[in-house]
Amino acid sequence: MSLEIIGWIAPRISSEIISPSGPVFDLKVIEKTAKIHEKAGFDRVLIGYFSDAPEGSMIAAHASSVTNELKFLLAHRPGFVAPTLAARMLATLDQLTKGRLGVHIIAGGSDVDQAKDGDHTEHSDRYRRSAEYIKLLKLTWTNSEPFNFEGKFYKTRETHSLIKCYQEPHIPIYGGGGSNAAIDSLAPHLNTFMLWGEPLKETREFMTLVRNAAEKTQNSLSFSLSTRPIVGDTEAQAWEKAENILSRATAMRGSAAAPKPSNIGSQRILSAAAKNDIHDSCLWMKLALVTGARGNSTALVGTPDTVAKAMLEYYKLGAKSLLIRGYDPLIDAEQYGRELIPKLRELVKGYELAQHRNKNRKCT
Repeated sequence: MSLEIIGWIAPRISSEIISPSGPVFDLKVIEKTAKIHEKAGFDRVLIGYFSDAPEGSMIAAHASSVTNELKFLLAHRPGFVAPTLAARMLATLDQLTKGRLGVHIIAGGSDVDQAKDGDHTEHSDRYRRSAEYIKLLKLTWTNSEPFNFEGKFYKTRETHSLIKCYQEPHIPIYGGGGSNAAIDSLAPHLNTFMLWGEPLKETREFMTLVRNAAEKTQNSLSFSLSTRPIVGDTEAQAWEKAENILSRATAMRGSAAAPKPSNIGSQRILSAAAKNDIHDSCLWMKLALVTGARGNSTALVGTPDTVAKAMLEYYKLGAKSLLIRGYDPLIDAEQYGRELIPKLRELVKGYELAQHRNKNRKCT
């Protein structure tokens, strides 16, 4: 079964309804979060990148020391570390974790946020730079002899790395973006293209665009899709919980208007939210409106059965990785492990068996 469940880890607890408190780098929080996700049956956890936050590789290194099977997806922005050095850093971390690392390449959707780290490269060029960056990562990881590279953004001579990835041929590379520049630049190079939770119709259409771009270079990729499940024992309890989260998120925002996003992915989500509060079976959009669709902001609301069935529909479209993160991060991760993840895995198993039987029938 190819399903991958991805969670979220950070050095302190916070969300749209929980104000950050305590030290910005809390070893106990990292340890507790990692252990909860491993016990709950998550395959991997994403470590985000923020221009004012602790550096993610140190979080991954510490979390790996207190877990045995849990894998890590390290968000990484090109432009601040040379790709050849990044390749050695990532390969070293993959060796340290004995093959539990993946990298999530983030070109950067906000000019303002990029500028905080001194990057003033234009949006479309950030994606083109990311494509070169990935090429250099792969070359550094896989070439046994020194090589030269010359592109628009990077030029190296006699590049060589003694350390290689623990995984062969290299660590998996994730990435994403909603613009044409993102699709054209990244689809030919990624193992997994990451999406936010849009309605099924729009998700299917976007996946087609990405697949078409990937096929031009014979790249076979899969997809990851991110949502925020809100689960209750009954439908009524789940929706009551959702409304409570909406109320708390609105109160935390205060009188300030929701930020207007500059990235295409957030704009698409807000467009869908303007059409309907609920799409498909249980995709709820109101929280995206409150937050300005910043990041993973659409919720699947219902009982574990309802939410698992909704997630299965995304899996059927090609989202073999499903990233789920709660508004009360640790409590929700534990609940997902008890109630949601087992149901989802069982549904996926049943679907794959049915697909296999149908394929065998066609062959006979």
